[in-house]
Amino acid sequence: MRFFKKYIPILSLVLFVVLGVFILIKKSKTPSTHNIPEYKFFSLNQGNWKSKRINQFVNDINYTATEVPIQYYLLKNNPDSYTKIDSLYQMNAKERIIEVEFQHVKEADLLLADYTNKTYEDAVKYMAFTIEKDFTVVTSSNDTIPCSGVNFERNFKIAPFKRVLLYFNNIKPNDTIKLIYRDYLFGNGIIKFGFNTTPLKL
Repeated sequence: MRFFKKYIPILSLVLFVVLGVFILIKKSKTPSTHNIPEYKFFSLNQGNWKSKRINQFVNDINYTATEVPIQYYLLKNNPDSYTKIDSLYQMNAKERIIEVEFQHVKEADLLLADYTNKTYEDAVKYMAFTIEKDFTVVTSSNDTIPCSGVNFERNFKIAPFKRVLLYFNNIKPNDTIKLIYRDYLFGNGIIKFGFNTTPLKL
């Protein structure tokens, strides 16, 4: 008994070190989403906005959805219309634009056949044209709105993510929305993004 009492501190230390190493190894193997910022900031000379980012992590892929401020989008695409921004906004007040990014935890190219079961060319075509059919929005007024268009932003493998802009029409300006994605491209089922707030002008 005295023998065991003598070595209890050493055994405790060894056990503590082994447990610590095990936790570190497990943590390094577990994908993390902590590097996804909580907000995205949109900035032009005429104004600044921040918008909540909603992230869902499924099977090594971060799906991140962010509502793009309409005023920012209008000013970016009509830089000479700053004085007309209020009237432009009124004309487009029922429009919503949502940016969705897809990023593998190891920054692999998600359009490879390993992830899509398609040729690279077919995966690009799907993201550029067909993917809009996979998205709908449910509003706080209980309206279901189909996606009316998509813009696949080609980054030619410079950035580690794929990004699309989704366009939705006829949504009441004060409604909050939930984005529903039926993931036929990567096969991860139904993914939901609940937006409880709208972009905030700073």
